[in-house]
Amino acid sequence: MSAVTFRFPFPVAGRPDVSPDLTPHHVDASLISVMDAAAERGDGAFEAFGVIAGALQATDDHLARLAESCALLELPEPDLDQLATICRRIAARATPGVESWLKLVVSRGGMDRSEPHAWAVLSETADFSDARSTGLAVIAGDRGFPASYVARERWMLFGAKTLSYAMNMASLREAKRRGADDMLWTTSDGFLMEAPQSTLVFRRGTTFCSPDPGIGILHGTTQRAVFRWAKQQGYTTEYGRYTRSDLLGADAAWFTSSVRLATPLISLDGDPLTIDHALTDSINAFLLARRD
Repeated sequence: MSAVTFRFPFPVAGRPDVSPDLTPHHVDASLISVMDAAAERGDGAFEAFGVIAGALQATDDHLARLAESCALLELPEPDLDQLATICRRIAARATPGVESWLKLVVSRGGMDRSEPHAWAVLSETADFSDARSTGLAVIAGDRGFPASYVARERWMLFGAKTLSYAMNMASLREAKRRGADDMLWTTSDGFLMEAPQSTLVFRRGTTFCSPDPGIGILHGTTQRAVFRWAKQQGYTTEYGRYTRSDLLGADAAWFTSSVRLATPLISLDGDPLTIDHALTDSINAFLLARRD
């Protein structure tokens, strides 16, 4: 299956069902205006779901976060039941036996910005098996604001998964230029944040840790799933404000995301990190087994 796109009206809470015609289009088909808010300004929200055996993963977590993003962006409240049905219908078209992903996009609309609309892209996932095994070398990058900034400037859209990804892509290019695989953002006062497309999780003894979403990061859906797994296995979990020394002293660390799943970290700015291959395999087995 090559990547395909489905365009449909954005289902808004309290309005009649949109009952979309989910005809697939090639991903390069012309479906939106060049003046669309998404294309022209990156003005919109999105979610990216894992798809296994034609079934969505973490549907409720993703759609709840989409609703939060829409509220922060002052977009209409989505009808989450309709969106879940639409996304499940699309996911059912995925190639059997192959990991896939579904990206759901909400745009503020065309040139007059009067009517939000949505589309979804369904595609097979790249092979991340090597990265899940050998791990990632990462560098730190300063986001340029302190941890206290978020509480003062709520209009900055912290916590919203927006379409404005130019900085995220620049971060990945800088990591490559410096001989690394990915970047870990930090606050200007030294607290660990997140990666451009992933959430940080690390283990210290019997506790799984992840940075506090309140310091300006996206609350990861896969990170939350890892925490649920950890509790099932008898670990404790915590969110906190962590520094570089906390990570370097960890027993294992991962970047977690819906598509790449749990990918171990092998170094930070050249300083080695410990890999726990058995634990990584167990976490990813759990993540791959999820349905809806």
